[in-house]
Amino acid sequence: MENHTDKALSSVSGGSALNCIDLSNPNLHELVFLLKQACLDSGFFYVINHGISQEFMDEVFAQSKMFFGLKTEDKMKLLRNEKHRGYTPILDEVLDPDNQVEGDYKEGYYIGVEFSEDDPHSEKPFYGPNIWPSEDLLPGWRHTMEKYHQEALRVATAVARIIALALDLNDDFFDKPEMLGEPIATLRLLHYEGRVSSPTDGIYGAGAHSDYGLITLLATDDVVGLQICKVKDAQPQLWEYIPPLKGAFIVNLGDMLERWSNGVFRSTLHRVLVNGQERYSIAFFVEPNHECLVECLPTCKSETNPPKFPPVTCATYLTQRYRDTHVDLNKYQKT
Repeated sequence: MENHTDKALSSVSGGSALNCIDLSNPNLHELVFLLKQACLDSGFFYVINHGISQEFMDEVFAQSKMFFGLKTEDKMKLLRNEKHRGYTPILDEVLDPDNQVEGDYKEGYYIGVEFSEDDPHSEKPFYGPNIWPSEDLLPGWRHTMEKYHQEALRVATAVARIIALALDLNDDFFDKPEMLGEPIATLRLLHYEGRVSSPTDGIYGAGAHSDYGLITLLATDDVVGLQICKVKDAQPQLWEYIPPLKGAFIVNLGDMLERWSNGVFRSTLHRVLVNGQERYSIAFFVEPNHECLVECLPTCKSETNPPKFPPVTCATYLTQRYRDTHVDLNKYQKT
């Protein structure tokens, strides 16, 4: 029987062409134009010349592989907690329950903004101490991941400034403390074990979904797998591969930006199909502060175009989305 995934992957050269946002380009008008065009077309674009060296990116990927190469019992000792920090096993997440027979055939590791347990902020849903492998187990691992978290947030903030200009806002609109000044920013290491995806059988590396927050920065290895569907409601859905680009981030818009922009900029449906090869990627999810009220921007509404979404706080929205897509932690309790 012919495998649809292999057939599709063999023609990946016909994947979707994305605009490149070059952060070293001094021509801001050109950057805003290219970004706005990408946001209106697909909600996905590449970011290049972002200031994170290839050498460091290679180190982060190497450290990620070292973690996922650990014995299962060692990884399970670092199982995610209710704050969404730590290890997520294969099938822990179900992103597209209507079409998946089980869950995502990927494992992951969540790392968020670090707050000690005695910090008042740690009482909030997505803040608190991270779960770290011991230095004996993975020397230098924590330092590498903390540095990467810091660097990725710097890049995300630079991209958010261009997005603000594309929405006719001041460039520092998203810099406020209630937004990216004190964000919920989550780094997630991902490993796809190689189980061959088969949409007709409900088997996916990652089921179809849109991201929850403002933007996502994705770094990938050179194994193809990411697909996007530009029109969520299309029947049948048309899926296009996004080729990896060495040294670039693949950036996509999240649901909160769709709500903020009143649907002008759309979050885009995407999924991962795996062709039998192992695949590693590193996602960096950027969301505003817990208390941030996500409501229609003044530049995105008018008498003839009223707000399409009710206001919602970031914490409320995120908490519900995570609850909807992750297995109850009680599943992992020994009986």
